[in-house]
Amino acid sequence: MTIIDWLKNRGIQVKNTSLVEQAFMHSSYAHEHQQFHDNERLEFMGDAVLQLWSSRAIWPLNLSEGKMSRLRAQLVCEKALAIYGRELHLNDFLLLGAGEEKTGGRNKDAIIADAFEAFLGALFLDQGMKAVDNILNDCLIPRLSHPEDVGTIHDYKSKLQEFVQADKKRTVTYKLVSEKGPANAPEFVMNCVMDNIVLGTGKGVSKKQAEQNAAKDAFEKLAK
Repeated sequence: MTIIDWLKNRGIQVKNTSLVEQAFMHSSYAHEHQQFHDNERLEFMGDAVLQLWSSRAIWPLNLSEGKMSRLRAQLVCEKALAIYGRELHLNDFLLLGAGEEKTGGRNKDAIIADAFEAFLGALFLDQGMKAVDNILNDCLIPRLSHPEDVGTIHDYKSKLQEFVQADKKRTVTYKLVSEKGPANAPEFVMNCVMDNIVLGTGKGVSKKQAEQNAAKDAFEKLAK
């Protein structure tokens, strides 16, 4: 079964099939097949769509701004998106380079989460928000009342921001220290910074993961 067949089974008739297929094209595959584009631009679009959709879904819960932000962060963090992708078996449609396939890329949280966002971006561009509703109503709506059902997800970036704002309105930022490794096995290093002081450092296979690990490092140091 192709992703186009999968969508047909859900009542979604895709107009631009190549756009939707591109959503599952990892950079390692694009590198090996130079005539193709990877899914990074669609991921950018999907991230915006997901933020808007989740904000709209959370709004009727009548929570405070802080609680809305925390709930949204938990529902759309990398770990959660990977869980949704696996539940829908979207990782079956990933297009990976030979090296990434051999090293288990089809089951990596970062790759599945990025493809999930790219998929939403492609659906929105091709069909509008109605098709996005078709997908996210299954994944997110059941979790709005019980976000802990997502699994053990620790949003250390939110926890750290709350901690440092307890006494003063201070803001934590994240700065890229290094990016190395091949396309099929990247490693990002991020610093967590406040008032020009490095609070923590983290590594990850994506910038999002590295930021969370940097926040975790900082939070654990400050909370001692």
